[in-house]
Amino acid sequence: MSLTIENLHASVDGTPILKGLNLVIPVGEVHAIMGPNGSGKSTLSKVIAGHDDYVVTGGRVLLDGVDIAELAVDERSRAGIFLAFQYPAEVPGVSNANFLRAALQARLPKGEEIDAVAFYKQMYARMDELEMDRKFTGRAVNEGFSGGEKKRNEILQMMMLDPRYCLLDETDSGLDIDALQVVAKGVNSMRSANRGFLVITHYQRLLDYIKPDNVHVMADGQIVKSGGPELALELEKSGYDFLKQIA
Repeated sequence: MSLTIENLHASVDGTPILKGLNLVIPVGEVHAIMGPNGSGKSTLSKVIAGHDDYVVTGGRVLLDGVDIAELAVDERSRAGIFLAFQYPAEVPGVSNANFLRAALQARLPKGEEIDAVAFYKQMYARMDELEMDRKFTGRAVNEGFSGGEKKRNEILQMMMLDPRYCLLDETDSGLDIDALQVVAKGVNSMRSANRGFLVITHYQRLLDYIKPDNVHVMADGQIVKSGGPELALELEKSGYDFLKQIA
């Protein structure tokens, strides 16, 4: 079982961004992608999730062997894909509790209803893990939240929705060290033999807390180098000068 990207080409507003990218993320593994700005890292996560702004012009994205090209964003979510955004959107007028309850209800068979007591018990337990005040259940999704609160809220959503594949797009962006540790703790609590992770980051510091199985370097819309966790340490020390030799 894996999330498999085969020779993926994608563009936005007619400009090619992904240029023949190949990547396999088996369940049970954490893969990190690093790379310079503009290399296509965030584009990859959004294409996998089905963002309408991006047009796939070649290749395939396979979810456990099934091509998801024709699936809408909500269908990909129900199939097991979760994307934590670099800049989480605000949803005025919709409380966190109602948002999560509606998302979980949409995953149930027609006619089946969520057990409200079990739902709140689970949500409160997850919030406690993330050191979130329970007053956030009644607040509108991300409205007026600090950067750290938004990121914790993204991880809360991930924990509640229990996806098979988690895409984390620069989840560490804007976090202080305390918030980073709490978010990483939430992510690590989700690691299992039945779930895969794609972690997009610029910095080794996140990978100090979320230990990757594999690290990939992305440049000009392709994976140009792969290795173990030591590759992230090498990049932290030497940067991306080696890319000049590849170009």
